[in-house]
Amino acid sequence: MSNNHEIRWIQRFNNFELAFNQLDVACEQENYSDLEFAGLIKCFEIAFEMAWKTLKDLLFYEGYDVKSPRAAIQQSFEMGYITDPEPWLDALESRNILSHKYDKEVAQDTEELIKCTYLPMLREVFEKLKNRRDSSK
Repeated sequence: MSNNHEIRWIQRFNNFELAFNQLDVACEQENYSDLEFAGLIKCFEIAFEMAWKTLKDLLFYEGYDVKSPRAAIQQSFEMGYITDPEPWLDALESRNILSHKYDKEVAQDTEELIKCTYLPMLREVFEKLKNRRDSSK
C-alpha cells in the first residue's frame, strides 16, 4: 500500500490516543455529577469509535478492505491486534445503544463495563498500535 495509507492510520491513531487518554482520566473518578457522567459516556463512545476506525485504516494499509466495525473487529482478531472479539462486539452494542437513545439506567450499567472491561480492552489495542506506530518511524 502507499505511504498515504500508512500516514492515514497513524493520523487516526493520534486521534485515538487523545480520546483514549481522555477516557483513561475520566475512568479514574469514582463519583460523577450528571454532567461528568455524560462526559464519561461520551469519552467511551469517541474512544471506541477511534479505536475501530484506526484498526480499519491499519488493516487497509496492510491490504484488507473492511467496511464495518464488526468486520474490522473480526479481521483485527485474526491479525492478532485484539485477543478476544467478544468484548469488542459487546462494546459496539453498548456504543450503539448509548449513541442512539440515552437511557440513564443503561448508561449507569455501562459505567462498570467501561471501567472494568472496555478500558482494559482499549488499553491493550492502544499499546499494540502505539508499538506498531513507533516501530514504523
